[in-house]
Amino acid sequence: MALVGYVPGAYDMFHIGHLNILKRARRQCDHLIAGVVTDEVLEKAKGRAPIVPLAERLEIVGGMACVDEVVTDVSSDKRVMWERLGFDVLFKGDDWKGTPKGDRLERDLGAVGVRVVYFPYTVHTSSTVLRRLITGPRT
Repeated sequence: MALVGYVPGAYDMFHIGHLNILKRARRQCDHLIAGVVTDEVLEKAKGRAPIVPLAERLEIVGGMACVDEVVTDVSSDKRVMWERLGFDVLFKGDDWKGTPKGDRLERDLGAVGVRVVYFPYTVHTSSTVLRRLITGPRT
C-alpha cells in the first residue's frame, strides 16, 4: 500500500524553504500531495492576504517535479483535508513543533491515525522576511 503524504502551505512568494520541505517530504512517501491554502484562509490565519494569487501559487507548486498532486486547501483544520484526501502523514516546518497549534495538529490527526513529521524550518528565508523586504515593516 502506497504511503500518501500531505504538505499544506501558503507557498506565497515561493522560496528555498518551500522547495526544501517539498523535496524532503517526497523522499518520505510514495505519493505527495501539496495543499495550497486559499487566500481567504490565509487572510484569516495571518491577518493579511498573500501577495501571489491562489491560481498562480497552485500552478507554481503543481509544476514541481517532486509533487505528485496539488490541491486547494480550504481549511486551517487539517482534518477537513484528511477527510477529503485520506493521507497517512502530514509534513510541517518545525516552527510548529511544541506549540499549541502543533500540539493540536498532532492530537487531531493522531486521532485518525495520521503521523505529523516536522522538517527544519528555513529561518533565513521565509515569505514573512521577503514580504518585509518588499513592503517594509508593518506599522
